[in-house]
Amino acid sequence: MAEEEKKEFWRWTETNWANKDIDWRKGKTITGGVDVGSVSSQAVIMVDGQLYASANTRTGYNSPQSAVNVMNWALEATDGMKLEDIKFTVGTGYGRVKVPFSNKAITEIACHARGANYMYGPSVRTVMDMGGQDLKAIRTDDKGKVLNFLMNEKCAAGTGRGMEVIADLLQVPIVEVGERSFDVDKEPPPVSTTCVLFAKAEMLGLLKKGYSVNQALAAYCSAMSYRVFTMIREVDVVEDFVITGGIAKNRGIVERLEGHLGLKSLKTEVDYQLAGAIGAALFGRVLYEKQK
Repeated sequence: MAEEEKKEFWRWTETNWANKDIDWRKGKTITGGVDVGSVSSQAVIMVDGQLYASANTRTGYNSPQSAVNVMNWALEATDGMKLEDIKFTVGTGYGRVKVPFSNKAITEIACHARGANYMYGPSVRTVMDMGGQDLKAIRTDDKGKVLNFLMNEKCAAGTGRGMEVIADLLQVPIVEVGERSFDVDKEPPPVSTTCVLFAKAEMLGLLKKGYSVNQALAAYCSAMSYRVFTMIREVDVVEDFVITGGIAKNRGIVERLEGHLGLKSLKTEVDYQLAGAIGAALFGRVLYEKQK
């Protein structure tokens, strides 16, 4: 009997989607955005500035191939669109210069600010991008232009990769971490370290002391939300405040962070991880029209 495949508790669900109400063949300007991050990759296709199709996949060891894979996955959701139908594509993210079919590379700072402006509206003034390997706090104006930003990429604490490590350690599907962290009788003290490696050891120690898995998750989410708070308060967080990136899907960190800030972040039905790719596709439209 074959050995049962190891369950990947850290893995988010890969998705693709298209708006069937849009006839892309009638569109004047079709642009693409590809955000190749350190952990996940996203592709967006926009028709005349409207979100038409998207995909979200895991980034592999090969950034160019990850870009191709995620765009192909987005195209699969469409009604027969081909890559050559996209007039201008912008690459962004960790692997932005390695998107083989892009016409331009733009930083994720600019793309997340522009994408958040599209997703939430012109009232957005602070964007917190909580990605796979880094944290970015961005101040923007009503057009989605970057006014100031702060970035931390020295530690995985508070990032998607750190959360994946903990989900795998405790064997809890990552999509359940946030919800389960609130399923406790009393909020436990946060773990004392912000280093993921030391946090792993500390959490195992908590379990040996009799903590439940949910209590351990609460202790970790609490520590990570405060870790994020200490960083982003340096940019003077003001309303309206939004969170993008994979960690935005974890209410265990989001709601605790909101408590520290005394602010509520805006919510949207659009996948929080698409902000960078949306911003890239919007920049693509402007660049294509200037090129014409």
